[in-house]
Amino acid sequence: MIDDATSQAWAGFAEHDTTEENFLLLGNYLTQWGRPVDFYTDKHSLFTVNRPARPAEDEAWPEAWTQIGRALRELGIGWIAAHSPQAKGRVERFFGTAQDRLVKGLRKARVGNLEEARQYLEQEYLPLWNRRFTVDAANPTDGHRRLERTHDLAAILSHVEERGVGHDYTLQYHKRRYQIARTDIRPGLRGATVRVEERGDETVWVRFRDHYLSVKGAIPRLAPTPYPRAHGGRKSPKPPPAASRGIGWRGSNCGTVSPCGK
Repeated sequence: MIDDATSQAWAGFAEHDTTEENFLLLGNYLTQWGRPVDFYTDKHSLFTVNRPARPAEDEAWPEAWTQIGRALRELGIGWIAAHSPQAKGRVERFFGTAQDRLVKGLRKARVGNLEEARQYLEQEYLPLWNRRFTVDAANPTDGHRRLERTHDLAAILSHVEERGVGHDYTLQYHKRRYQIARTDIRPGLRGATVRVEERGDETVWVRFRDHYLSVKGAIPRLAPTPYPRAHGGRKSPKPPPAASRGIGWRGSNCGTVSPCGK
């Protein structure tokens, strides 16, 4: 992340570019500096939904958000899409410098694993960047806004989906069934839509309106039992009536349904 006014940088190493890793970096940034006005990113699928064909002229685009887009909206942060790498000039220049100076610094420090790389990045490289390559903002007023009490980062920076509550006060989420505790059953809950949050610590939280519900342990959703078949997936043949079996009937051992003889 590069501040547009000063070029101050904040970064992190990750094994993969995922929503979870972006949430982790975003949470650290928000905790330290507060909420910026907008984020300016590329059009990666982490940030924007690739829409299907344009609807009819009299129809509007259906509302669709990625998990990161939803989180930014809940935080009151805008999102601007860059249409080319050149449009993100500041961060591209940061990458260019990092591919030279950061790689050499990691090699010189004999960094051998991801944790050591993160430590070097945060304690050595980023302070060096922010000392040498940042500038004073043209407007000294800080555009960041503080986090409000309603901004629960653990809830916002999680994987969020909506689920319907069944008549038995259960809900399905990722092939598992969750039972809502009897003490949290309230008017309007049956058949309602609840918010399910899978948080960074892999716990599942369920919210109905402004209240979090207690859910009992997840119950696996059982797969349907397949219809029993004989060996090879074929039904066992029925023997003919007793009067027509003849001597030496051996059932399916002969591979036919006719008498086998001696």
